[in-house]
Amino acid sequence: MQEIHSKREGFSSSIGVIAAILGSAVGLGNIWKFPYVTGVNGGAAFILVYLLCLALVGLPVMLAEHLLGRHTKANAVGAFKALQPGRPWFLVGGAGVLSAFLIMAFYTTVAGWVYSYIFKAAGGTLLSTKPEDTSLVFKTLVSGVSEPLFWQVFVLLVTGSIIMAGVTKGIERVTKVLMPLLFILLVVIDIRSLTLSGAGAGLSFLFKPDFSKITVSVVLAALGLAFFKLSVGMGAMITYGSYVDKNENLPKMAIKVALADTLVSLMAGVAIFPAVFAFGFKPDAGPKLLFIIIPTVFNSMPFGRVFMVLFFVLTAIAATGAMLSLLEVPIAYLTEQYQWTRRNATLLTILGIALLGSTATLSNSLLAKVTLFDKTFFDFFDFATSNVLLPLGGIFIALFVGWQWGYAKVKQEMSNEGKLENDGLVRVYMFLVKYVVPTAIALVLLAGLNIIHF
Repeated sequence: MQEIHSKREGFSSSIGVIAAILGSAVGLGNIWKFPYVTGVNGGAAFILVYLLCLALVGLPVMLAEHLLGRHTKANAVGAFKALQPGRPWFLVGGAGVLSAFLIMAFYTTVAGWVYSYIFKAAGGTLLSTKPEDTSLVFKTLVSGVSEPLFWQVFVLLVTGSIIMAGVTKGIERVTKVLMPLLFILLVVIDIRSLTLSGAGAGLSFLFKPDFSKITVSVVLAALGLAFFKLSVGMGAMITYGSYVDKNENLPKMAIKVALADTLVSLMAGVAIFPAVFAFGFKPDAGPKLLFIIIPTVFNSMPFGRVFMVLFFVLTAIAATGAMLSLLEVPIAYLTEQYQWTRRNATLLTILGIALLGSTATLSNSLLAKVTLFDKTFFDFFDFATSNVLLPLGGIFIALFVGWQWGYAKVKQEMSNEGKLENDGLVRVYMFLVKYVVPTAIALVLLAGLNIIHF
Protein backbone atom coordinates (compact mmCIF):
# COMPACT_ATOMS: atom_id res chain seq x y z
CA MET A 1 0.00 0.00 0.00
CA GLN A 2 1.23 3.47 -0.84
CA GLU A 3 0.73 6.24 1.66
CA ILE A 4 1.12 9.98 1.45
CA HIS A 5 3.97 10.98 3.77
CA SER A 6 4.55 14.58 2.77
CA LYS A 7 4.31 17.17 5.52
CA ARG A 8 0.84 18.57 5.72
CA GLU A 9 -1.23 20.57 8.17
CA GLY A 10 -3.55 19.04 10.72
CA PHE A 11 -5.86 20.05 13.54
CA SER A 12 -3.84 21.01 16.60
CA SER A 13 -6.19 19.85 19.38
CA SER A 14 -9.19 17.66 20.14
CA ILE A 15 -11.31 20.78 20.65
CA GLY A 16 -10.20 22.03 17.25
CA VAL A 17 -11.14 18.69 15.67
CA ILE A 18 -14.62 18.72 17.19
CA ALA A 19 -15.19 22.38 16.30
CA ALA A 20 -14.12 21.96 12.67
CA ILE A 21 -16.00 18.73 12.02
CA LEU A 22 -19.08 20.01 13.86
CA GLY A 23 -18.81 23.17 11.77
CA SER A 24 -18.95 20.98 8.68
CA ALA A 25 -21.92 18.94 9.92
CA VAL A 26 -23.86 21.94 11.22
CA GLY A 27 -25.11 23.96 8.28
CA LEU A 28 -28.27 25.27 6.72
CA GLY A 29 -29.57 21.72 7.11
CA ASN A 30 -29.84 22.27 10.87
CA ILE A 31 -31.31 25.76 10.93
CA TRP A 32 -33.35 25.59 7.73
CA LYS A 33 -33.93 22.07 6.43
CA PHE A 34 -34.31 20.12 9.69
CA PRO A 35 -37.09 22.37 11.07
CA TYR A 36 -39.10 22.51 7.86
CA VAL A 37 -38.72 18.78 7.07
CA THR A 38 -39.72 18.03 10.66
CA GLY A 39 -42.72 20.33 10.27
CA VAL A 40 -43.84 18.76 7.00
CA ASN A 41 -43.44 15.20 8.36
CA GLY A 42 -45.35 15.53 11.61
CA GLY A 43 -42.90 16.63 14.30
CA ALA A 44 -41.77 14.40 17.17
CA ALA A 45 -42.44 11.02 15.52
CA PHE A 46 -40.26 12.07 12.58
CA ILE A 47 -37.47 13.11 14.97
CA LEU A 48 -37.44 9.66 16.60
CA VAL A 49 -37.17 7.96 13.20
CA TYR A 50 -34.47 10.45 12.22
CA LEU A 51 -32.40 9.66 15.33
CA LEU A 52 -32.60 5.95 14.55
CA CYS A 53 -31.52 6.57 10.95
CA LEU A 54 -28.70 8.81 12.17
CA ALA A 55 -27.32 6.01 14.36
CA LEU A 56 -27.69 3.28 11.74
CA VAL A 57 -26.73 5.14 8.56
CA GLY A 58 -25.38 8.67 8.92
CA LEU A 59 -22.92 8.01 11.74
CA PRO A 60 -21.39 4.84 10.19
CA VAL A 61 -20.69 6.62 6.88
CA MET A 62 -19.16 9.61 8.65
CA LEU A 63 -16.91 7.29 10.66
CA ALA A 64 -15.96 5.40 7.48
CA GLU A 65 -14.77 8.63 5.89
CA HIS A 66 -12.82 9.59 9.02
CA LEU A 67 -11.11 6.19 9.04
CA LEU A 68 -10.07 6.47 5.40
CA GLY A 69 -8.87 10.04 5.74
CA ARG A 70 -6.85 9.57 8.92
CA HIS A 71 -5.30 6.29 7.78
CA THR A 72 -3.99 7.71 4.51
CA LYS A 73 -3.51 11.37 5.53
CA ALA A 74 -4.76 12.23 2.06
CA ASN A 75 -7.51 14.09 0.23
CA ALA A 76 -10.68 12.39 -1.05
CA VAL A 77 -9.05 11.14 -4.26
CA GLY A 78 -5.61 10.49 -2.79
CA ALA A 79 -7.05 8.32 -0.02
CA PHE A 80 -8.43 5.76 -2.47
CA LYS A 81 -5.32 5.95 -4.65
CA ALA A 82 -3.16 5.21 -1.61
CA LEU A 83 -5.29 2.24 -0.53
CA GLN A 84 -6.04 0.80 -3.98
CA PRO A 85 -3.38 2.08 -6.43
CA GLY A 86 -4.15 1.46 -10.07
CA ARG A 87 -7.79 0.56 -9.43
CA PRO A 88 -10.86 2.69 -10.18
CA TRP A 89 -11.85 3.26 -6.53
CA PHE A 90 -10.36 6.77 -6.80
CA LEU A 91 -13.44 7.66 -8.86
CA VAL A 92 -15.43 7.57 -5.60
CA GLY A 93 -13.19 10.31 -4.27
CA GLY A 94 -13.43 12.15 -7.57
CA ALA A 95 -17.22 12.09 -7.32
CA GLY A 96 -16.87 13.59 -3.84
CA VAL A 97 -14.74 16.46 -5.15
CA LEU A 98 -17.26 17.08 -7.94
CA SER A 99 -20.13 16.94 -5.44
CA ALA A 100 -18.50 19.49 -3.15
CA PHE A 101 -17.93 21.85 -6.10
CA LEU A 102 -21.51 21.52 -7.39
CA ILE A 103 -23.00 21.89 -3.91
CA MET A 104 -21.03 25.09 -3.41
CA ALA A 105 -22.48 26.38 -6.69
CA PHE A 106 -26.00 26.53 -5.22
CA TYR A 107 -25.21 26.53 -1.48
CA THR A 108 -23.44 29.87 -1.86
CA THR A 109 -26.63 31.20 -3.46
CA VAL A 110 -28.69 30.34 -0.37
CA ALA A 111 -25.90 31.44 1.96
CA GLY A 112 -25.89 34.76 0.13
CA TRP A 113 -29.61 35.14 0.83
CA VAL A 114 -28.92 34.45 4.53
CA TYR A 115 -26.09 36.98 4.71
CA SER A 116 -28.28 39.60 3.04
CA TYR A 117 -31.10 38.93 5.51
CA ILE A 118 -28.85 39.96 8.41
CA PHE A 119 -28.71 43.44 6.93
CA LYS A 120 -32.34 43.44 5.84
CA ALA A 121 -33.40 42.50 9.37
CA ALA A 122 -31.15 45.13 10.94
CA GLY A 123 -32.19 47.81 8.46
CA GLY A 124 -35.92 47.32 8.89
CA THR A 125 -36.71 45.88 5.45
CA LEU A 126 -38.34 42.84 7.07
CA LEU A 127 -40.47 44.73 9.60
CA SER A 128 -43.87 43.18 8.89
CA THR A 129 -46.15 40.63 10.52
CA LYS A 130 -47.77 39.78 7.19
CA PRO A 131 -46.33 36.82 5.23
CA GLU A 132 -47.28 38.50 1.94
CA ASP A 133 -44.94 41.39 2.79
CA THR A 134 -41.97 39.20 3.72
CA SER A 135 -42.72 37.03 0.70
CA LEU A 136 -42.39 40.10 -1.53
CA VAL A 137 -39.01 40.95 0.04
CA PHE A 138 -37.78 37.41 -0.62
CA LYS A 139 -39.09 37.31 -4.20
CA THR A 140 -37.47 40.67 -4.92
CA LEU A 141 -34.15 39.36 -3.65
CA VAL A 142 -34.07 36.04 -5.48
CA SER A 143 -35.43 37.45 -8.75
CA GLY A 144 -32.80 40.19 -8.82
CA VAL A 145 -29.47 40.14 -10.61
CA SER A 146 -26.84 42.37 -9.03
CA GLU A 147 -27.91 41.95 -5.38
CA PRO A 148 -27.91 38.12 -5.16
CA LEU A 149 -24.70 37.95 -7.25
CA PHE A 150 -23.02 40.44 -4.91
CA TRP A 151 -23.91 38.37 -1.84
CA GLN A 152 -22.77 35.14 -3.48
CA VAL A 153 -19.37 36.66 -4.28
CA PHE A 154 -19.20 38.14 -0.78
CA VAL A 155 -19.82 34.70 0.74
CA LEU A 156 -17.10 33.18 -1.44
CA LEU A 157 -14.59 35.87 -0.48
CA VAL A 158 -15.27 35.37 3.24
CA THR A 159 -14.97 31.58 2.97
CA GLY A 160 -11.98 31.73 0.62
CA SER A 161 -10.03 34.09 2.91
CA ILE A 162 -10.45 31.65 5.83
CA ILE A 163 -9.45 28.65 3.72
CA MET A 164 -6.40 30.49 2.37
CA ALA A 165 -5.12 30.94 5.93
CA GLY A 166 -4.74 27.17 6.22
CA VAL A 167 -6.12 24.29 8.27
CA THR A 168 -4.86 25.37 11.70
CA LYS A 169 -4.82 29.16 11.38
CA GLY A 170 -7.90 29.29 9.16
CA ILE A 171 -10.46 26.49 9.51
CA GLU A 172 -9.65 25.44 13.09
CA ARG A 173 -9.19 28.95 14.50
CA VAL A 174 -12.41 30.27 12.98
CA THR A 175 -14.63 27.29 13.83
CA LYS A 176 -13.39 27.32 17.45
CA VAL A 177 -14.94 30.78 17.67
CA LEU A 178 -18.01 30.28 15.48
CA MET A 179 -19.34 27.05 17.02
CA PRO A 180 -19.54 28.31 20.65
CA LEU A 181 -21.05 31.56 19.35
CA LEU A 182 -23.69 29.60 17.44
CA PHE A 183 -24.66 27.68 20.59
CA ILE A 184 -24.85 30.89 22.64
CA LEU A 185 -27.09 32.60 20.08
CA LEU A 186 -29.34 29.54 19.91
CA VAL A 187 -29.71 29.49 23.69
CA VAL A 188 -30.66 33.18 23.72
CA ILE A 189 -33.30 32.72 21.01
CA ASP A 190 -34.58 29.49 22.59
CA ILE A 191 -35.14 31.27 25.90
CA ARG A 192 -37.06 34.04 24.17
CA SER A 193 -39.16 31.56 22.17
CA LEU A 194 -40.01 29.49 25.25
CA THR A 195 -41.22 32.52 27.19
CA LEU A 196 -43.89 33.31 24.60
CA SER A 197 -47.55 32.70 25.49
CA GLY A 198 -48.68 29.54 23.71
CA ALA A 199 -45.17 28.15 23.28
CA GLY A 200 -46.24 24.83 24.82
CA ALA A 201 -48.03 23.78 21.63
CA GLY A 202 -44.77 24.10 19.72
CA LEU A 203 -42.91 21.99 22.27
CA SER A 204 -45.61 19.32 22.11
CA PHE A 205 -45.32 19.27 18.33
CA LEU A 206 -41.55 18.89 18.61
CA PHE A 207 -41.29 16.37 21.46
CA LYS A 208 -44.63 14.54 21.83
CA PRO A 209 -44.70 11.84 19.13
CA ASP A 210 -47.78 10.84 17.20
CA PHE A 211 -46.78 7.47 15.77
CA SER A 212 -49.69 7.49 13.34
CA LYS A 213 -47.66 10.08 11.39
CA ILE A 214 -44.97 7.52 10.55
CA THR A 215 -45.22 6.27 6.98
CA VAL A 216 -42.72 4.82 4.52
CA SER A 217 -42.23 8.24 2.96
CA VAL A 218 -41.50 9.71 6.42
CA VAL A 219 -38.89 7.00 7.04
CA LEU A 220 -37.25 7.72 3.68
CA ALA A 221 -37.25 11.45 4.42
CA ALA A 222 -35.58 10.74 7.78
CA LEU A 223 -33.01 8.47 6.12
CA GLY A 224 -32.15 11.10 3.55
CA LEU A 225 -31.87 13.87 6.14
CA ALA A 226 -29.72 11.76 8.49
CA PHE A 227 -27.34 10.98 5.66
CA PHE A 228 -27.04 14.43 4.15
CA LYS A 229 -26.93 16.50 7.35
CA LEU A 230 -23.58 15.09 8.47
CA SER A 231 -21.78 16.27 5.30
CA VAL A 232 -21.04 12.70 4.21
CA GLY A 233 -20.62 11.31 0.72
CA MET A 234 -18.93 14.46 -0.60
CA GLY A 235 -15.33 13.90 0.50
CA ALA A 236 -15.48 16.51 3.27
CA MET A 237 -15.19 14.02 6.11
CA ILE A 238 -12.35 12.14 4.37
CA THR A 239 -10.52 15.45 3.98
CA TYR A 240 -11.16 16.58 7.56
CA GLY A 241 -10.39 13.08 8.82
CA SER A 242 -6.97 13.33 7.20
CA TYR A 243 -6.16 16.26 9.50
CA VAL A 244 -7.00 14.29 12.67
CA ASP A 245 -4.22 13.02 14.95
CA LYS A 246 -3.50 9.27 15.04
CA ASN A 247 -4.25 9.13 18.78
CA GLU A 248 -7.77 10.57 18.49
CA ASN A 249 -10.57 8.16 19.43
CA LEU A 250 -12.49 8.29 16.13
CA PRO A 251 -15.68 6.44 17.19
CA LYS A 252 -15.99 8.61 20.30
CA MET A 253 -15.32 11.75 18.29
CA ALA A 254 -17.88 10.82 15.62
CA ILE A 255 -20.54 10.16 18.27
CA LYS A 256 -19.81 13.53 19.92
CA VAL A 257 -20.18 15.32 16.60
CA ALA A 258 -23.43 13.49 15.76
CA LEU A 259 -24.90 14.26 19.19
CA ALA A 260 -23.86 17.92 19.05
CA ASP A 261 -25.22 18.22 15.52
CA THR A 262 -28.54 16.74 16.65
CA LEU A 263 -28.60 19.08 19.65
CA VAL A 264 -28.19 22.08 17.33
CA SER A 265 -31.07 20.82 15.17
CA LEU A 266 -33.34 20.36 18.19
CA MET A 267 -32.36 23.77 19.55
CA ALA A 268 -33.23 25.27 16.16
CA GLY A 269 -36.59 23.53 16.43
CA VAL A 270 -37.11 24.98 19.91
CA ALA A 271 -36.22 28.41 18.55
CA ILE A 272 -38.74 28.13 15.73
CA PHE A 273 -41.78 25.97 16.57
CA PRO A 274 -42.92 27.49 19.90
CA ALA A 275 -42.87 30.91 18.22
CA VAL A 276 -44.61 29.59 15.10
CA PHE A 277 -47.44 28.10 17.18
CA ALA A 278 -47.60 31.08 19.55
CA PHE A 279 -48.48 33.42 16.70
CA GLY A 280 -50.80 31.08 14.82
CA PHE A 281 -48.61 30.05 11.89
CA LYS A 282 -48.47 26.53 10.49
CA PRO A 283 -45.43 24.33 11.13
CA ASP A 284 -45.58 22.71 7.68
CA ALA A 285 -44.69 25.87 5.74
CA GLY A 286 -41.89 24.02 3.95
CA PRO A 287 -38.73 25.67 2.56
CA LYS A 288 -40.23 29.17 2.86
CA LEU A 289 -40.21 28.78 6.66
CA LEU A 290 -36.81 30.45 7.00
CA PHE A 291 -37.14 33.46 4.71
CA ILE A 292 -40.87 34.24 4.82
CA ILE A 293 -42.46 32.85 8.00
CA ILE A 294 -39.60 33.38 10.48
CA PRO A 295 -39.41 37.17 9.92
CA THR A 296 -43.16 37.54 10.48
CA VAL A 297 -42.92 35.43 13.65
CA PHE A 298 -40.11 37.52 15.13
CA ASN A 299 -41.85 40.75 14.17
CA SER A 300 -44.86 39.61 16.19
CA MET A 301 -42.93 39.51 19.47
CA PRO A 302 -41.41 42.25 21.67
CA PHE A 303 -37.81 43.05 20.68
CA GLY A 304 -38.41 40.82 17.69
CA ARG A 305 -36.14 42.84 15.43
CA VAL A 306 -33.15 42.14 17.68
CA PHE A 307 -33.88 38.44 17.86
CA MET A 308 -34.45 38.26 14.10
CA VAL A 309 -30.99 39.74 13.48
CA LEU A 310 -29.46 37.25 15.95
CA PHE A 311 -31.28 34.38 14.23
CA PHE A 312 -29.91 35.22 10.80
CA VAL A 313 -26.44 35.78 12.24
CA LEU A 314 -26.45 32.26 13.69
CA THR A 315 -27.82 30.90 10.41
CA ALA A 316 -24.95 32.60 8.57
CA ILE A 317 -22.49 31.07 11.05
CA ALA A 318 -23.92 27.60 10.40
CA ALA A 319 -23.71 28.11 6.64
CA THR A 320 -20.11 29.35 6.85
CA GLY A 321 -18.90 26.31 8.81
CA ALA A 322 -20.40 23.98 6.23
CA MET A 323 -18.96 25.96 3.30
CA LEU A 324 -15.46 25.78 4.79
CA SER A 325 -15.52 21.98 4.65
CA LEU A 326 -17.02 21.96 1.16
CA LEU A 327 -14.41 24.37 -0.19
CA GLU A 328 -11.57 22.49 1.50
CA VAL A 329 -12.37 19.32 -0.50
CA PRO A 330 -11.26 20.63 -3.93
CA ILE A 331 -8.50 22.74 -2.31
CA ALA A 332 -6.93 19.68 -0.67
CA TYR A 333 -7.25 17.77 -3.95
CA LEU A 334 -5.51 20.46 -6.00
CA THR A 335 -2.73 21.14 -3.48
CA GLU A 336 -1.88 17.46 -2.96
CA GLN A 337 -2.51 15.87 -6.33
CA TYR A 338 -1.12 18.72 -8.44
CA GLN A 339 1.14 20.50 -5.92
CA TRP A 340 -0.62 23.84 -6.32
CA THR A 341 -0.12 26.43 -3.62
CA ARG A 342 -3.06 26.84 -1.25
CA ARG A 343 -3.41 30.45 -2.39
CA ASN A 344 -3.64 29.61 -6.08
CA ALA A 345 -5.92 26.61 -5.50
CA THR A 346 -8.27 28.73 -3.41
CA LEU A 347 -8.40 31.63 -5.87
CA LEU A 348 -9.05 29.39 -8.87
CA THR A 349 -11.66 27.32 -7.03
CA ILE A 350 -13.69 30.28 -5.79
CA LEU A 351 -13.50 31.80 -9.28
CA GLY A 352 -14.85 28.57 -10.76
CA ILE A 353 -17.59 28.36 -8.14
CA ALA A 354 -18.52 32.01 -8.75
CA LEU A 355 -18.84 31.42 -12.49
CA LEU A 356 -20.82 28.18 -12.20
CA GLY A 357 -22.73 29.37 -9.15
CA SER A 358 -23.90 32.49 -10.93
CA THR A 359 -26.10 30.25 -13.10
CA ALA A 360 -27.77 28.97 -9.91
CA THR A 361 -28.13 32.49 -8.49
CA LEU A 362 -29.72 33.73 -11.71
CA SER A 363 -32.11 30.76 -11.93
CA ASN A 364 -34.94 32.96 -10.68
CA SER A 365 -34.20 35.87 -13.03
CA LEU A 366 -32.17 35.98 -16.24
CA LEU A 367 -31.80 32.20 -16.52
CA ALA A 368 -35.25 31.24 -15.24
CA LYS A 369 -36.24 29.77 -18.59
CA VAL A 370 -32.94 27.94 -19.20
CA THR A 371 -33.23 24.34 -18.03
CA LEU A 372 -31.23 21.13 -17.77
CA PHE A 373 -33.42 18.01 -17.80
CA ASP A 374 -36.43 20.27 -17.15
CA LYS A 375 -34.77 21.84 -14.09
CA THR A 376 -33.28 25.26 -13.50
CA PHE A 377 -29.53 25.36 -12.86
CA PHE A 378 -30.18 25.74 -9.12
CA ASP A 379 -32.53 22.76 -9.00
CA PHE A 380 -30.29 20.67 -11.25
CA PHE A 381 -27.20 21.15 -9.07
CA ASP A 382 -29.28 20.34 -5.99
CA PHE A 383 -30.84 17.25 -7.60
CA ALA A 384 -27.59 15.93 -9.12
CA THR A 385 -25.78 16.09 -5.78
CA SER A 386 -28.51 15.26 -3.27
CA ASN A 387 -30.24 12.56 -5.30
CA VAL A 388 -27.37 11.03 -7.29
CA LEU A 389 -23.76 11.83 -6.40
CA LEU A 390 -23.99 11.85 -2.60
CA PRO A 391 -26.01 8.61 -2.28
CA LEU A 392 -23.70 6.87 -4.75
CA GLY A 393 -20.67 8.16 -2.86
CA GLY A 394 -22.11 6.96 0.45
CA ILE A 395 -22.91 3.51 -0.93
CA PHE A 396 -19.45 3.00 -2.44
CA ILE A 397 -17.64 4.33 0.64
CA ALA A 398 -19.58 1.84 2.79
CA LEU A 399 -18.91 -1.00 0.36
CA PHE A 400 -15.22 -0.13 0.19
CA VAL A 401 -14.74 -0.02 3.96
CA GLY A 402 -16.95 -3.06 4.62
CA TRP A 403 -15.91 -5.37 1.81
CA GLN A 404 -12.69 -4.13 0.23
CA TRP A 405 -10.74 -2.71 3.14
CA GLY A 406 -12.06 -5.36 5.51
CA TYR A 407 -12.39 -6.14 9.21
CA ALA A 408 -8.69 -6.40 10.11
CA LYS A 409 -7.73 -2.97 8.75
CA VAL A 410 -10.88 -1.30 10.06
CA LYS A 411 -10.19 -2.75 13.51
CA GLN A 412 -6.58 -1.55 13.35
CA GLU A 413 -7.65 2.02 12.58
CA MET A 414 -10.69 2.14 14.87
CA SER A 415 -8.70 0.76 17.81
CA ASN A 416 -5.72 3.09 17.19
CA GLU A 417 -3.57 0.03 16.42
CA GLY A 418 -4.80 -1.90 19.44
CA LYS A 419 -4.67 0.92 22.01
CA LEU A 420 -8.48 0.99 22.36
CA GLU A 421 -10.49 -2.02 23.52
CA ASN A 422 -13.47 -1.82 21.17
CA ASP A 423 -13.66 -5.14 19.34
CA GLY A 424 -17.41 -5.48 19.97
CA LEU A 425 -18.03 -2.01 18.57
CA VAL A 426 -15.95 -2.83 15.49
CA ARG A 427 -18.01 -5.97 14.82
CA VAL A 428 -21.32 -4.09 15.12
CA TYR A 429 -19.92 -1.34 12.93
CA MET A 430 -18.82 -3.79 10.23
CA PHE A 431 -22.30 -5.33 10.10
CA LEU A 432 -23.85 -1.90 9.66
CA VAL A 433 -21.41 -0.71 7.04
CA LYS A 434 -21.54 -3.95 5.03
CA TYR A 435 -25.29 -4.54 4.99
CA VAL A 436 -27.50 -1.91 6.61
CA VAL A 437 -25.92 1.28 5.25
CA PRO A 438 -25.72 0.32 1.54
CA THR A 439 -29.28 -1.02 1.59
CA ALA A 440 -30.73 2.03 3.32
CA ILE A 441 -28.93 4.55 1.10
CA ALA A 442 -29.90 2.56 -2.01
CA LEU A 443 -33.55 3.00 -1.01
CA VAL A 444 -33.02 6.76 -0.67
CA LEU A 445 -31.29 6.82 -4.06
CA LEU A 446 -34.01 4.86 -5.85
CA ALA A 447 -36.78 6.89 -4.22
CA GLY A 448 -35.01 10.15 -5.06
CA LEU A 449 -34.80 9.10 -8.71
CA ASN A 450 -38.49 8.06 -8.66
CA ILE A 451 -37.52 4.52 -9.60
CA ILE A 452 -39.45 3.16 -6.64
CA HIS A 453 -42.61 4.67 -5.17
CA PHE A 454 -44.36 4.22 -1.82
